[in-house]
Amino acid sequence: MLLAIDIGNTNVVFALFEGRQMKARWRIATDPRRTGDEYAVWLMQLLAIRGVAREDVKRIIISTVVPRALHNIEVLASNYFFLEPLVAGEGAAAFHIDIDVEEPRTVGADRLVNAIAAHAKHPGDLIVVDFGTATTFDVVDFNGAYKGGIIAPGINLSLDALVGNTAKLPRIAIEVPKDASVIGRNTEDAMLIGVFWATSR
Repeated sequence: MLLAIDIGNTNVVFALFEGRQMKARWRIATDPRRTGDEYAVWLMQLLAIRGVAREDVKRIIISTVVPRALHNIEVLASNYFFLEPLVAGEGAAAFHIDIDVEEPRTVGADRLVNAIAAHAKHPGDLIVVDFGTATTFDVVDFNGAYKGGIIAPGINLSLDALVGNTAKLPRIAIEVPKDASVIGRNTEDAMLIGVFWATSR
C-alpha cells in the first residue's frame, strides 16, 4: 500500500491507497511542533482500526507547503515504517511538467500536484480550483504545462478576518445556505451567504 501525506497550511491529510483505490483518509491539524512520535501514536491507532499493519505500507510520498513540518513526517516514515519517503518535487518524485511562470521554484507543491493530477484525469486546457486555506485557481494547458494562476483568501481565512475585525459578528459554521436566496434575514444567514457565495461564485 501507498501512504500519501499532504502537509497543508491548516491540515495534514493522510491517505492510504491500494493501487489507484483510496482505502482510508485521515486529517490532523498542521502543527510544525508535532513530533514524528506524536504522529505515530495517532496514525498507528487509525491504521489498526482499519486492520492495516504498518508492514502493509510499502511506500510513502509527501507533498508539503509547510517546510518546518516536513522533518517530523520524515521521522515518522523512517522510525515507524522503516521507509525513506518520496517528497513531491524532489529526486525520484521531481515534477516532470513545464512550469511556465516567472519563478518556478516559488510555486507551491500543492498547486503543482493538483495540476499533474487534473491533467492526468482530464487532458486538455483546464482551470483547477482548490478550496484550502487559500482558494487557488490554476491554469494548465492541453500539454499539461502549468501556466500560473490566482491565490485568494480561503473561506475560513475570510471568515476569520470578518469575525476578528468586527465587534459583534459571531463565529459561524460553514455550510451550504439552506435556500437559494442571496438576502440574509438574520446576521448568521447574511454572513453565511456572503462567505459562501463570495467564494463559490
